[in-house]
This record gives sequence, structure tokens and C-alpha cells, in this order.
Amino acid sequence: MEGDILASWKSVLVDPNNVLQSWNATLINPCTWFHVTCNSENNVTRVYGNKLNGTIPATLGNLTKLVSLDLYNNNLTGPIPSSLGNVTSLRRLNGNKLNGTIPLEVLALIAKGNLTFL
Repeated sequence: MEGDILASWKSVLVDPNNVLQSWNATLINPCTWFHVTCNSENNVTRVYGNKLNGTIPATLGNLTKLVSLDLYNNNLTGPIPSSLGNVTSLRRLNGNKLNGTIPLEVLALIAKGNLTFL
């Protein structure tokens, strides 16, 4: 499931430096992909990239073990999806060009002290 979510996101991103070339949906485990970090249970815990263009899809809210969504050196735009409020272990969402209001679901993570860097 996590690999499908990430592969779907890749399909709508502009990747000028081809940093996501290893993101192959036919590989069962996305933990072998570049710019993806996993824990010992093979849950995706970190996704990071370089100069990617696009938006954050609502489906990333299904990556419930995601700890760090690092958006440094990217050109991601658009609103923060409210579904990211489902990622209760999310710690950082920074270095981006997102716009719009911060969804209440995401503000709740800040209020609980979970999301510390926005």
C-alpha cells in the first residue's frame, strides 16, 4: 500500500533531476527506493526529495507511520491536505512553498506537540 501511494505521487510530480527514478511500483518494498527511509517494520518513516514540482496528495495521509516529510529544496505548491492530520507521528513539514490555511486536523498535531516544525 505505501509503495502504491508513493508511486501514485511520483506520477504527478515533475522530477527535473530524476531523483525518483528508483520509485518503481512493481517493487513490493518501497524501503529500497532512494529518498525513502523505513523503520525496522518496513513502514515508510521519511520521504524527501530534491527540486520536485507538484502538490502533496491527500493519499499521503494514509502513510500513518510517516514521521518526517522533508520538503527542503523542492518547489511543491498548493494547500496542505487535511488528511495529513491522520499521520499522528508526523514531526516536520517544512522547507516548502505551500499556501492556504493550515487545516484544523494538522493544527491539532501542533496542539498535541506532535508536529513541531511547520
